[in-house]
Amino acid sequence: MHHDLEYKSISPPQNLAAFVDSFWCMHNKSDKTIETIGLPDGRIDLSLFQSSEEPFRITLLGLGTHQYEKGKIPANSLTFVISFKLPAVEYIFHEPIVTLLNDAKILGDDFWGFKKKDLENFELFCEKASQKLESLIVKEMDSRKQKLFNLIYESNGAMTVKDLAQQSNWSSRQINRYFNQYFGISLKGFCSILRFRASLEHIAKGKLFPEENFSDQTHFIKEIKKISGSLPKELFQNKNDRFILLSALSSK
Repeated sequence: MHHDLEYKSISPPQNLAAFVDSFWCMHNKSDKTIETIGLPDGRIDLSLFQSSEEPFRITLLGLGTHQYEKGKIPANSLTFVISFKLPAVEYIFHEPIVTLLNDAKILGDDFWGFKKKDLENFELFCEKASQKLESLIVKEMDSRKQKLFNLIYESNGAMTVKDLAQQSNWSSRQINRYFNQYFGISLKGFCSILRFRASLEHIAKGKLFPEENFSDQTHFIKEIKKISGSLPKELFQNKNDRFILLSALSSK
């Protein structure tokens, strides 16, 4: 990762693990803006941001399905993020995020009680966020959905729609209706993104061959380029740390 870009990640408490992927922060300590390119990771991000030049803001970023210009990480900026898994949409946000597919929206400056001062300490932010999220979960997850999402995440999206439907005792038609209604994407489409995200961990280590249930090397290259817009080799080279997700993976 860029030597002036500091990255840190914390796992959620066990009682939030079904809804939260991670808490993480990114600090550009330099006086220069860092250019980046975003890659799909199958997560929904709620971020708190401030810089020496821009005011405090809270943003909700929906699912991404392809490479996008994340833009710039401003000089002397600090970002704290809660990365959510899909069940959080229904059980924490309590409303669909269909309109945020490949998009984002600015929320109120006091959304969920967060304030600018919460950016002063990352660990305390994680504690406050965890308490808030726990209070927002007002009902238990439906057993079929719980089984379905466990299978999806445990397999990194490698299972077929047919197998997921059979093992969760939920028809593929009902599952896809649910996915399109809440997330704006099909189950198969989401699984492809998760499989891509898992492959990035291998690519970051220089493993430019399929390890996530791709039929062959050609299929692997085709799917990686379809989602990222780049070949596995180009992602691994990651010139100038353009792909911020890969830079974060490489720093682990």
